[in-house]
Amino acid sequence: MEKITFTPLGGISDVTKNMYLYEYKDEILVVDCGIGFADETMVGVDLLLPDIAYLLKRLNEGAKISGMLLTHGHEDHIGALPFILPQLPQFPIYATPLTAALANEKLKEFQVQNRVKAVEFNGGKIELGSFSASFIRITHSVPDSSNIFIRTPLGNFYHGSDFKFDLTPADGKKTEFDKIVEFSKEGVLCLMSDCLRAEKQGYTPSELSLSESFEREIQKAKGKVIITTYSSNISRLNQAIKAASKYGRKVCFVGRSLYKVRDVARDLGYMKIDKGMEISVEQLKNYKDSDIVLIVAGSQGQENSALSRIVNDESDEIKIRPNDVVIFSSDPIPGNEVLVNNVVDAISKKGARVVYSEVSGEFHVSGHAASNDLMLLMNLVDPKKVLPIGGTYRQMVAYKDLARKQGFEDKDILLIDDGLQVNFSNNDSSLGKKVSLKNIYVDQVSGEEVEQYVLVDRKKIAKEGIVVIMAEIDSETGKVAGAPTIIARGFSSQDSSLLNKNLTKELQNNFYSKKERIRDWIYVRKLVAQIAEKSIFKTLHKRPLVLPVVIEI
Repeated sequence: MEKITFTPLGGISDVTKNMYLYEYKDEILVVDCGIGFADETMVGVDLLLPDIAYLLKRLNEGAKISGMLLTHGHEDHIGALPFILPQLPQFPIYATPLTAALANEKLKEFQVQNRVKAVEFNGGKIELGSFSASFIRITHSVPDSSNIFIRTPLGNFYHGSDFKFDLTPADGKKTEFDKIVEFSKEGVLCLMSDCLRAEKQGYTPSELSLSESFEREIQKAKGKVIITTYSSNISRLNQAIKAASKYGRKVCFVGRSLYKVRDVARDLGYMKIDKGMEISVEQLKNYKDSDIVLIVAGSQGQENSALSRIVNDESDEIKIRPNDVVIFSSDPIPGNEVLVNNVVDAISKKGARVVYSEVSGEFHVSGHAASNDLMLLMNLVDPKKVLPIGGTYRQMVAYKDLARKQGFEDKDILLIDDGLQVNFSNNDSSLGKKVSLKNIYVDQVSGEEVEQYVLVDRKKIAKEGIVVIMAEIDSETGKVAGAPTIIARGFSSQDSSLLNKNLTKELQNNFYSKKERIRDWIYVRKLVAQIAEKSIFKTLHKRPLVLPVVIEI
């Protein structure tokens, strides 16, 4: 019996690493290719990738990839492209203009030859072997986001990735409700729907509500205003720029990820900055704090981000002062709460006022649909079955409750985990086999500059060895007190001696006197690890697991 097999390699129950396969006979359509984010328990790991072992197995069996479709430009949907594509044969990849531009910028950075083809929303059907697809504009927290209507020989699927129904979007580009209804008249076998906010009642607020909040804070601030948000949230960046312009302030972007998004957005006409309004970091010294708005990368408290460097006095040009206002226009990604809270504490201790989600809901609204939005999409699409994606299991359960309210029977509400296949045929579905998936780690060994990434699994960690560093650091001066204790396993005695000598010197040289007491010890621990990783690779060309233990004295 012919069937369509749906296989999630990521994105179900773990939220990130979004990657989905639609299979018909020996043809495979791939939707999205995103990264996951490591938490503080994953020592030596920065990113996680979808496990494509099953996809490679299918290719070895004679299957082929008809193409790949990308729903929008967030990292958890496009970030794995430079790691995954080199392992696969060539095939066409399609996305809407901004998503394609962001993806291609990433591929160029990693010197990957593949390119994503840009498709306008009115571009019609994309033919990909036995599949065809149409992009539908929806509102989310990055422009050019889309849901995808997928046609197959056995039925149609509505891939409803991250969305909300914002009736007053900041960029004026509204959801194409007419297309959702028009395509759905062709019949939909299954709706794969975002479910991240299924537990939240009502509708998700509009992005437009934030504009007045930005204007109010910028108007009354006596010092500089620092705004941090997701780099890809171009609509939010434009709102901040417009508010700064209204009150005659210059705008300065700080952070590598922001520079890239700014350049891509300007080239495509998604961001406009009046001539003479933007200044560089080097020009800041020519202006009073009250004349400046800084848009800074690092809203998730990342240790090596521009914001963390500023907070830890690693920037010569930017210092946080008591009259300043720092606005977090974002919520912490699950797992990043500790990092964000540490940065907020450090800013507060400098006397600046910090506005973040726990004290004010005026500077961030979610890009994901709440309960009423989700039920509205069910009604617009009118599918035979529904399958929640992009959420944790409890959010999938909440989505199931919403689907029941819309008249769906339990047999038509499919709750699955990553790797669990669903087979669709004859307007019905059945659970298939469970594809074995393992964690694929990416270790970034370079600080902010992306120089070299290495996939790390447990075998490689064992092969490369382990180095434990116990360093006593004076909290008042920031200096390493005496020689650190270094325990190396997996090295010859000669290499261990050389490692100990060079690493001790590197740590003592890199930790210098500070003007104030150290407060962010997570940042210090990360810095010790980075110095060690670079020193060990430079000395021995090895990348062991580095476990830093920092002792405050």
